[in-house]
Amino acid sequence: MRPISAILPLALLALAACDDTVSGVPTGPDGYLETVPPEVAALAAPGQNLQTVQLQSDGCYWYLYEGPVETLMVPLRAETGGKICT
Repeated sequence: MRPISAILPLALLALAACDDTVSGVPTGPDGYLETVPPEVAALAAPGQNLQTVQLQSDGCYWYLYEGPVETLMVPLRAETGGKICT
């Protein structure tokens, strides 16, 4: 058996095992989470808008930052500074 032909089925099996972390999360009509999980809210640093949180396809929580110059989605950060992800 050729090495490439042995790797291909394993690669397909690995991809099939991946699941979409975003599906099944209840969101409102605006696309934001209806409720932020309590564990996520407990980790979140102060000053972030927990009313505008989305779980993005990267598996991390993002919120709508409305600054004096621009409005954009930014990663939800823990008090330690790291991103909060599933």
